[in-house]
Amino acid sequence: MAGRLKDRVAVVVGAGSCGPGWGNGKAAAVLYAREGARVFCVDIDSKAAEETRDIIIKEGNMAASYTADVSRGNQVEAMVNACLSAFDRIDILHNNVGIVEHGGVVETTEDSWDHVLSVNLKSIFLTCKHVLPHMEKAGKGAVINISSTAGVRHMGTKYCSYTSTKAAIIQLTRDIAMNYARSGIRANTIIPGVIHTPLVEQFYGGYSQQERERMIAYRNDQIPMGRMGDAWDVAHASLFLVSDEARYITGTEIVVDGGLIAKCL
Repeated sequence: MAGRLKDRVAVVVGAGSCGPGWGNGKAAAVLYAREGARVFCVDIDSKAAEETRDIIIKEGNMAASYTADVSRGNQVEAMVNACLSAFDRIDILHNNVGIVEHGGVVETTEDSWDHVLSVNLKSIFLTCKHVLPHMEKAGKGAVINISSTAGVRHMGTKYCSYTSTKAAIIQLTRDIAMNYARSGIRANTIIPGVIHTPLVEQFYGGYSQQERERMIAYRNDQIPMGRMGDAWDVAHASLFLVSDEARYITGTEIVVDGGLIAKCL
């Protein structure tokens, strides 16, 4: 079923990766391109965005890169205009930006709270604010927002700002879906569970090989399927939701977690 996104333009926000390997946004951008989309790769890290763009181009597909802090409205507006200048329209908006700062409500500082909400939640508000009018004018579009199992279950970690944003993303996406359903625009959420990405590898970097192996084994053991997922698991779920195969699906969530939240944690 190759070519599911032929002639479409996809903006992937958070298309870079923090290290070697495949992050969720990077995998989604490359997979969209493999299915025929022209991909506008956006990241706050210009080199990371360019790396994803270059992978797509080397595979014979079309892409451009752009650097932006999507928690700032003027930069998001400029990003959208740049994409329209390069590719004429936007058919798919994929929001993958997210950060974690640890702490419960007492330990978390006001600045930390504001920073996480700005990056994780305000960014989606801003990208949708500036992209949706163009989708509405075209009479079609698909929005994917990335949440987390931490937005629907307590995962045993104290990071109240992160969990709050990931829960809010789900309801914000439903709100967008209901308000734009008659405009031909669909909006859905992906809820990843424990996914092995370069960000996880970066966290392991300060530990010995033995400790690293122990932590990986522990994370794998948490999952009913016996292993963590990877970025391609998230990317393939995203591809389905933005394709015509999901043309009657909006305002809902796909959980990509190997069964994690179905069990008693």
